[in-house]
Amino acid sequence: MPANSNDWRPSDREKLVLLDIARRALTLTATHGKYLDEFPTDEVLSQPGGAFVTLHRGGRLRGCIGQFATDRPLVEIIAHCAAAVARDDPRFDAVQPEELVEIEIEISILSAAVEIEPEQIEIGRHGLIVSSGEKRGVLLPQVGLQFKWTPERFLQETCVKADLDRNAWKLPSTRVEAFTSETFSESKPQRANGGSSSEHQPDESSATDRGYSTST
Repeated sequence: MPANSNDWRPSDREKLVLLDIARRALTLTATHGKYLDEFPTDEVLSQPGGAFVTLHRGGRLRGCIGQFATDRPLVEIIAHCAAAVARDDPRFDAVQPEELVEIEIEISILSAAVEIEPEQIEIGRHGLIVSSGEKRGVLLPQVGLQFKWTPERFLQETCVKADLDRNAWKLPSTRVEAFTSETFSESKPQRANGGSSSEHQPDESSATDRGYSTST
């Protein structure tokens, strides 16, 4: 089943494989400035998919970059996001080799995004994408849950993330989409969907020049 299917959930073994890929990609980029180019041939994980890779250090956010599904395999998306978050998150300095032992990796596998009405938004279940013209903001499901936002506040903060007016979501020209995620980490590979204990930062830039999106 495609990795970006709304019904697909990785097994515990698949989660460990993906976390290992992310760790190896992060380490290779942080220590040698190179990119991981060898991947397992697992049929499921080789299907197209989207994901965010988040780094935590000492319980605090150290970077978060993701990419929605394209035609690229999920394993490659995760490896490239892990490399990108090591060097290209504009909010943070590049990850240094000596930091690696203190960094925890969290992965959020994304469902396909669909348009949603404001009254259908469920905090803790849905992540949001707000876009208008060339501007786009993305917030993961755990952000709304972390801050205990109402759906309207979640919409407003996603607009801010897109560098739009807080109430731009009400305009006919603004597109609002939702997605779900399966989130797990090195310390909690069986974490329930949407759960997170990290400090998220909702007011950061919306995208890097490599086409990835930042969240949290």
